Amino acid sequence: MARDLCLKCQRPTKACICSFIYEIDNEISVLVLQHPSEVKQTKGTVSLLQRSLSCCQVIVGENFSDNTELNNILAKHQTLLLYPSKQAQDITLFSSDLRQNNLKLNQKKPLLLIILDGTWKKSYRMFMLSKNLQTLIQVCLPDYLASKGQYLIRKVAKNNALSSLEATCYALAVLDKKLIENDLAEKEQVIECERYQPLLNKFAKFNQFQLSFRK
Repeated sequence: MARDLCLKCQRPTKACICSFIYEIDNEISVLVLQHPSEVKQTKGTVSLLQRSLSCCQVIVGENFSDNTELNNILAKHQTLLLYPSKQAQDITLFSSDLRQNNLKLNQKKPLLLIILDGTWKKSYRMFMLSKNLQTLIQVCLPDYLASKGQYLIRKVAKNNALSSLEATCYALAVLDKKLIENDLAEKEQVIECERYQPLLNKFAKFNQFQLSFRK
């Protein structure tokens, strides 16, 4: 017997994620490069992210070197790749330099943030195979943000791992200059991401929702 599916998210009605969507008009466009193994991953966060952000596109693949769609997008944007490579610079320092006009960007091209969606091993493979990604400005989140992850529903190979949704929200908040740090104590620092905080709050509920199926 066929299961009833939600017409919007195409998931079984009891597993519908529509209530966790929070629409945000993001100023900086987001492009998610998704590994094929993540497309049907029910615990993945990209579908929730894409339906929440007004400017968010997803391209599926592994080696993007000769991907015409991606290369056309890169030609039209000033692009940042959120990936912790050896060359990556702290995105908070990058944003600070950007504010002070110490960082020269092509002002005629809009800013684009690229995220790699996959396990650490698969993201690394995507990065190493895709020569065009290696030429981009690479940025990473500082440890104090990376440690704020609430991704409880999937096992990860590294400590302080964030979901694609969390990493994107933090990165956008930094670049939008809308990340607020309330120093209550060094280990109890409260981070608020203004326009992205409601989506992060929804994501926390999404985690609990997914965990409920394990009971």
